[in-house]
Amino acid sequence: MATKFKVYVIRPVRNFVIYHFLHSIFILGRLTPRRPLLWWHGLLATPVYYSLPKIRKVIEHNLTIAFGTEKQKGEYDEIGRRMFISLAKTFTDYALFWKMKTREQFSRYFKFEGEENLRAAYQKGKGVLCLVTHTPGWEFSAFMPPVLGYKSMGVSSRIKNPALDKLMISLRETRGMANITRDHCYNTLVERLKKGECLIIMIDQDSKNIRGEFLQFFGHEAYTPIGCARLAMDTGAPIVPMYTIRNNADNTYIFKMLPEIPFEIKATYLETIRYNTQKHNDAIEQIIREHPEQWVWMHERWKTTPEILRRHLEGKRIAKEQQQEELSLKH
Repeated sequence: MATKFKVYVIRPVRNFVIYHFLHSIFILGRLTPRRPLLWWHGLLATPVYYSLPKIRKVIEHNLTIAFGTEKQKGEYDEIGRRMFISLAKTFTDYALFWKMKTREQFSRYFKFEGEENLRAAYQKGKGVLCLVTHTPGWEFSAFMPPVLGYKSMGVSSRIKNPALDKLMISLRETRGMANITRDHCYNTLVERLKKGECLIIMIDQDSKNIRGEFLQFFGHEAYTPIGCARLAMDTGAPIVPMYTIRNNADNTYIFKMLPEIPFEIKATYLETIRYNTQKHNDAIEQIIREHPEQWVWMHERWKTTPEILRRHLEGKRIAKEQQQEELSLKH
């Protein structure tokens, strides 16, 4: 009874409140001058950061894994705090900029560096794998290629809140980015890449529900999605790393498009996938090392271990067998 009440009453009400709260920020943001709004949200970010001990613990843990003795422990707290400020201000700008769709409009606040790298890859006609890093401006990074005029698509999992999911998809599609649902989409991605489209792809977060390999990231094993390397292998699409950084001093952004990462064929398919995915991890790590306060350290990047993955896969196998058994009994 309690479960049904949660599913049919609590969850819909919660989804309604969250959606309309976020949507109201988008609307009200246009009625408030940008500078005082950014100042206020930046000011709020610090007490919010210090009021979240669990998140601060995750951030400190991740920074310790990544940098060890390279940095003093006191620096970790400052990196986390500055990242929170960037996150707060970037979300504010995302709400303020929700009507912007063109290069000219975004050029008021964005500088574009390295577009020659994206252009050269795009002109090969094999599609482009846009390897995006999760800086606070990752959503800007995701739709900036279509804003710049490159036909693009992105893959996303459904948000549990249907109305919010629809809103986020709409905001991407109005900027020219086709949204593709993650479920069973690989063949669709291959087909569209071969037609020359860009694919926005992110591999710097932990997910045991995506095919991956345990590879080095900041000197430690991290379960890393291999989809980017697989797609490059199957289509010949070049891989171009890109990311957005925020300058809190003048409230501007830089969208950087780095040189293509060469793809190398090894003795076996698995060696090829592992070797190239490791190169992708290395490129992302270098970006983070250059801008440590610009990566979302609250994500548990090293959470999945080989043992956790084995248990997860075994659980999925058992659940599938039970489902098949129930279907056979029905028939």
